[in-house]
Amino acid sequence: MYGRDPWGGPLEINATDSATDDDRSRNLQDLDRAALSRPLDETQQSWLLGPGEQKKKKKYVDLGSGKLPKHNNVSWRGNSGLQDGKSDPSVLMKDLVGGYYDAGDAIKFNFPASFSMTMLSWSVIEYSAKYEAAGELNHVKEIIKWGTDYLLKTFNNTADTIDRIAAQVGIGDTSGGSSAPNDHYCWMRPEDIDYPRPVYECHSCSDLAAEMAAALASASIVFKDNKAYSQKLVHGARTLFKFARDQRGRYSAGGSDPALFYNSSSYWDEFVWGGAWLYYATGNSSYLQLATHPKLAKHAGAFWGGPDYGVLSWDNKLAGAQVLLSRLRLFLSPGYPYEEILSTFHNQTSIIMCSFLPVFTSFNRTKGGLIQLNHGRPQPLQYVVNAAFLAALYSDYLDAADTPGWYCGPNFYSTDVLREFAKTQIDYILGKNPRKMSYVVGFGNHYPKHVHHRGASIPKNKIKYNCKGGWKWRDTSKPNPNTLVGAMVAGPDKHDGFRDVRTNYNYTEPTLAGNAGLVAALVALSGDKATGIDKNTIFSAVPPMFPTPPPPPAPWKP
Repeated sequence: MYGRDPWGGPLEINATDSATDDDRSRNLQDLDRAALSRPLDETQQSWLLGPGEQKKKKKYVDLGSGKLPKHNNVSWRGNSGLQDGKSDPSVLMKDLVGGYYDAGDAIKFNFPASFSMTMLSWSVIEYSAKYEAAGELNHVKEIIKWGTDYLLKTFNNTADTIDRIAAQVGIGDTSGGSSAPNDHYCWMRPEDIDYPRPVYECHSCSDLAAEMAAALASASIVFKDNKAYSQKLVHGARTLFKFARDQRGRYSAGGSDPALFYNSSSYWDEFVWGGAWLYYATGNSSYLQLATHPKLAKHAGAFWGGPDYGVLSWDNKLAGAQVLLSRLRLFLSPGYPYEEILSTFHNQTSIIMCSFLPVFTSFNRTKGGLIQLNHGRPQPLQYVVNAAFLAALYSDYLDAADTPGWYCGPNFYSTDVLREFAKTQIDYILGKNPRKMSYVVGFGNHYPKHVHHRGASIPKNKIKYNCKGGWKWRDTSKPNPNTLVGAMVAGPDKHDGFRDVRTNYNYTEPTLAGNAGLVAALVALSGDKATGIDKNTIFSAVPPMFPTPPPPPAPWKP
């Protein structure tokens, strides 16, 4: 679950384009500005643009790979990856241009990228009013569409049945002493890459296909007003989910490149998650029957704890699926035959929320107060932001259902306690920690200056640095010439310590999935609590649960 092989793996991990994370989180600066109900400290204020600057802001899309639109405003980025797919003769899908780089390099991994799009779509479905208030709704939709447009390219999206997905572009394995140029051995701006970028295809990849189905299904609700595109997304989601169910297997089988970086532990959680999203996107009850099947839930680990229980990540979607299905019970209450498993998911969601509270000891905290969802291992923040999102969202669900709180054993806790948990964790990330360090680049006065990110660390000076030529920029102790504004890095260690060193990706590398979770958490916490969630949009494709009562009889006449 804590993949990306940070311990004992090759020199580095994966890639997100700065631009991706860069302005992706810049959105959030605006969101925080939108209507933060709490007073901002100095650090937080320094992140927000003033009203004058806000108007000056040009339209931009902060995008990763491919031919960037004219209004991309990240001056140090340009077109890249324009040969992706074309240069690999063995691949069926020839046009794999576009999408997002994953972290500090230029690999495109569908698995965490799909999860990122699902998280962003979920946040838009629940909180579109908050995005709108921040003037960022169209922007975040453009970001999602850039991701889903690419996912649609990685399989035959017009077919009803497929037998493969292009799961990854580029490779990063540097073990075995090979010095062949690849996306981890080389340190180059994505714009300058001239080495071959192989494509990894998978023919039985249930976890990946079901996560991609979740991404397209959730995005179809975001784009429901664009009927043609929404239907295209739904069709793609159905095709992917059928493939996931028919061709069983993990996408990251032993020995494959993805297994080194984003190894999937199982596909059962993606079946529950993908099934839930497809039900919301289509209203087809066969997806709900599957997502609430007790055997599926059992395989996904829904009925027992374990050290990682309740931790939402790019690998394990179970906690997210349980919250998503608790929503169905709270607002539509479909009754038999779903009630039994939905009430179980609802109870499990309550237990997960209890485990986030300091009074319980499921997870340790650092002295500075950061919850250790990955038990002291490196790169903790990606898990923390997901938990903050779930906690804020669930408290909004309870408020919308006129429920003041929930029980942990015999004790009743108010929904405010969940928001407070989410707020303290996000405040820690923004600088309220023992080091007074903001882990979001460009936010506050004290933030990481040596981010593990090729594009940000190499100056745009008309010089093309070759594979090894860029190593001097990787190894220099000087700060990055380009500021990766808004990108959340991997985070501190379990002692609240942080080393701002470019080669130590366990501290300084941002990731696509981590920053998607940050966006979701910040929008959930922004604005007034009274704004709450959008109760109905997610159900727009769901037919009425119960038949319409017959009209009253005609008035009786003697």
